[in-house]
This record gives sequence, C-alpha cells and structure tokens, in this order.
Amino acid sequence: MYSEKNLVYIFTMLECIEKCWIYTADFDTPDDFIWANEQKELNAVVSLFVAIGEESKKIEQTLKEAVSSKIKWSEVAGIRDKISHDYRGIDEDILWAILKNDLFQLKQALIEMFKFINPDKGIVNEFLKSPYYKHLLYLKKL
Repeated sequence: MYSEKNLVYIFTMLECIEKCWIYTADFDTPDDFIWANEQKELNAVVSLFVAIGEESKKIEQTLKEAVSSKIKWSEVAGIRDKISHDYRGIDEDILWAILKNDLFQLKQALIEMFKFINPDKGIVNEFLKSPYYKHLLYLKKL
C-alpha cells in the first residue's frame, strides 16, 4: 500500500494548517491580517505556507492521486515557490482566500491520505505525544 513515511509530511502539513487558522482567527479582512502587529501573523503564516508547499512535494505521487481530485498539488507546491522567490509579490487577497477557503479542502485530503495509509495506532500515538503536533489529537479517533 502506501508508505508510513508519508505520515511525517501529512502530520506537518496538518499542523501547519491548524496553526494558520489559529494565527488568523482574530482577523475579519485581509487588510487587518496583513498589517496587524508589525506583520507578525503574516510572517508566521507565510512561513507555514512554505512548509506546507515543501512537505507536499515529498508525499508519494500515487497517494496524492488516490485522494480528492479537487486538490491541485502543483499549486500547493507552487505557493511555496512563489513565496520563497518573490516575497513582496504575495497578493493578500489570494493569501486570504487560501486561508479561508482552500485550506479546509487540503485538510480533508490529508485526512483521507491518513486513512489510506491506515497507520499503526502506536505510531500515531508517538507522533501525537510531541507538542509540535498538539493540534492533531483528532487523528486518534480516525
């Protein structure tokens, strides 16, 4: 089937998604988010997007193909490249739309991947002992 090595990439991407939502929960508009707190939250989210894009490149292609066709994996990876190579070119409206619309679909696809891998509960529990993955405890129930 699918290698459990994909778990670290899936867990990292899921944790990044959860943190993106935590860091942006208090904002109602892209403008509020972009300019608040000396751009602290913006910089955090941009870094998380880079991590999401980078980790997405490491997941087995066959596993990506097995999940929702709504996910355009090249665009997930591409946002990392866009941010990394043209930080000033980030469009706040696009970034906001990704945060508010697209991350939920990506999360669902990653959970679907997790289920396809069907990892040993002991491995899952080891991951979830780490404070880094503390926002993913819902995976214990899957």
